[in-house]
Amino acid sequence: MANGINELFDEVINRGLCAGCGACITGCPYIVAHAGRIVALDKCTGSEGDCYKHCPRTFFDFDGVSEAVFGKAYPGGEMGQVLEIFMARATDPEILKRGQDGGTVTSLLALALEEGLIDAAVSTRMDAEKAPHGSVARSRRELLESAGACYEVGFSLEAYRSLPAESTEKLAIVGTGCQVEALGKIKREPPQNSPDPRNIRFTLGLFCGWALAPGTFHPYLKSLCELSQVCKFEIPPRPRYSFEFHFENDREAGSVSLDVIKPHINSGCHYCWDMTAEFSDVSIGSAETFPGWNTVLVRSPRGAELLALATEKGILETRELPEEKLSHLKWAALQKKRAAVEKITEKSGSKNDLLHIGRPPEESADILSRWNIL
Repeated sequence: MANGINELFDEVINRGLCAGCGACITGCPYIVAHAGRIVALDKCTGSEGDCYKHCPRTFFDFDGVSEAVFGKAYPGGEMGQVLEIFMARATDPEILKRGQDGGTVTSLLALALEEGLIDAAVSTRMDAEKAPHGSVARSRRELLESAGACYEVGFSLEAYRSLPAESTEKLAIVGTGCQVEALGKIKREPPQNSPDPRNIRFTLGLFCGWALAPGTFHPYLKSLCELSQVCKFEIPPRPRYSFEFHFENDREAGSVSLDVIKPHINSGCHYCWDMTAEFSDVSIGSAETFPGWNTVLVRSPRGAELLALATEKGILETRELPEEKLSHLKWAALQKKRAAVEKITEKSGSKNDLLHIGRPPEESADILSRWNIL
């Protein structure tokens, strides 16, 4: 059965499920992002569209996407396919200063550019007022300008979908779980008006618990501080439990409690099952109680080769992830899945209808058993 923009709005956007990944933008001339929301510019008469096909909140074929990305069926478990796990941080002082946590993402992208493994990196960049937008970096300087996190929905895949369809640039794409899921769908069923997804040489996934809705959060953030003076946002590990903003001139950082921030969480994030971006080549997140370090999950041989090159050239310093940290990460990833299933069931009204995870009872039961939730 063919589906297009009308079904996308009925099943996803109007139901508060939109993740803000940006995969549907530029897929057709009718859809744009405005004020932190996806809106339709005009009535579309098409009965089938990439906007619906590639959305991570329409039905997600776990085995089909896993075959397209890894060449094998989806294994399930708390964190999907994992080949290696360790901690890492950049050895470059400039990257450490500008990057988030250990600067591992920026280091890997800079290395890939320098070695000619990629021509450009698609990620998110904040403008002067710290609002996020999808961007394409083709130099070390542009990578450094894209470093850091703002924790807001940024529709970053719009930058990839906006590249000329005839482009042959070798790409790395950075994204959270929902964005990586959309890329998995794109790799499985390539769009007609975007670059060949085989040009995507590396996908770097970011750990994510939730993102903030720009329509409400950004005006609130502007009321807290002069955003043009902010150089970095951070959510430090417990026990601080705060959202912090740091300034260029070394003045004291500002902060607010996460309890104040959480009402601004994007509604679609409550239905997300993927904390660790399971369909990426390498997944990277904070090491929490080890400030200045990242946790790294290597998922594909291609990702393993990139990490091996980084350590060989001294781009990254690595160390073993303590067993108790790994256990906590698995627990947190599983809790994300359980919370998503609970919210999805509330939304659908039936335990046999898990929306994008699986509608028929047998599909729902299969994926829940692979997650060890049943």
